[in-house]
Amino acid sequence: MGGGMAAVLGDRNARLFLGVTLTSGFGSTAMSLAASVWVLTLTGAASLAALCGLCVYLPSLAGPVLGALVDRLPRQRLLVTASLAMATLLLTLLAVRGPGQTWLIFAVMLGYGVTFVLLDAGEAVILRAALPADRLGGVNSLRMSVQEGLKLVAPLAGAALFTLHGGRSVAGLAALALGLAAGCYAAIRPGPLPGATRGERSLLRDTRAGVGFLWRHATLRGLVGTGAAAVATSGLSNAAAYLVIVGDLGRAPEFAGVLAAAQGAGSVAGGLLCGRVLDRRGEPTAAWWGAALSALGLALQCVPSTPVVALARVLIGVGLPWTVIAAMTAVQRHTPAELIGRVAATANTVVFAPTALTIALGAGAVELLDHRFVLGVAAALTLPAATPLLARLRTTPAAATAGHQDTGPSPTAGTEGAEPSAAAVSPRRGAERRGG
Repeated sequence: MGGGMAAVLGDRNARLFLGVTLTSGFGSTAMSLAASVWVLTLTGAASLAALCGLCVYLPSLAGPVLGALVDRLPRQRLLVTASLAMATLLLTLLAVRGPGQTWLIFAVMLGYGVTFVLLDAGEAVILRAALPADRLGGVNSLRMSVQEGLKLVAPLAGAALFTLHGGRSVAGLAALALGLAAGCYAAIRPGPLPGATRGERSLLRDTRAGVGFLWRHATLRGLVGTGAAAVATSGLSNAAAYLVIVGDLGRAPEFAGVLAAAQGAGSVAGGLLCGRVLDRRGEPTAAWWGAALSALGLALQCVPSTPVVALARVLIGVGLPWTVIAAMTAVQRHTPAELIGRVAATANTVVFAPTALTIALGAGAVELLDHRFVLGVAAALTLPAATPLLARLRTTPAAATAGHQDTGPSPTAGTEGAEPSAAAVSPRRGAERRGG
């Protein structure tokens, strides 16, 4: 069947997932910007405005637990219900009239954060059941391109709508977008879905089962670690990148927008290319090259030349999504169906949660060290996590496992809900090249 763009766009379920990305992605991106601007307008406090982003981020720390909860629920119904519930919560912002209702904005953004974790975990299960294994990489890559493309237009649309009609209009738009996404979720026709795990066991034990599977699966551990390293080091370089603009290039701070657009364009192109790399060479290859391109981009920002720095940001835009797409596609392909929700949520936490810490470390580091040294350290730290993947690139031909779904023996075969043993979750030998 294949996972090329034509095959992806010809698949009804794939088109519906792209519809989810387009609708809910546009609404949430516009709302994220508008929420911060809204709080700043109401209170005049930039620190409070920054807390909106923190509210969205915080629930990801509970990803492993929320993922275990997802595995106890009917997944497709969860996607529809969570989207509609979040749309309803957004409509409460119509009551915001002044600084006294600012808390409502924070509550809604916190709800967004919880909803994102639940939807990501639930989607991983539905994607696996709704699409052939060899089409997952293409769908994930194309969705990443759409998502990154939205980041170029949705913030501008949100800002314009806020300026013309205020924050309540953006909240209404975001609610409508989630309603459309719920319709897309409801229209998906997945194959057989794993039954929800029984609730006799504690949620903590279910959570440990997901974390343990990810830790014991050597290839998944390597791929998720590579994604985590690449995303974390990009956060470490944030403050240094601003000093490159105003110091090395002698540009105004607003030039950051131009470089952000260059990185966004790289991400769009990278997403379109990644599906082909995944199909032909497998997840370890995509992840390793993604880390290498990201490291090269970080290092090239030390060169005081506008074209070189712009190229560096394009390379980061291409490479960074590759590491994330490879990790998440491997989780979808090679995790037992009954564990996907908690393993996917755990992987998301591992990949994205450290970024808040590295952003703070990077901001402090440039006060003590030369910013080019910080960029060099960030580049040097990006590749080590991907180095173990090289062994798999050399030992197993990509074609041997193209499109193969290696989940290992089902940890619950015959005993639904039983915690998997180390032997039960060991990956099959021979599927290593594709992340198994």
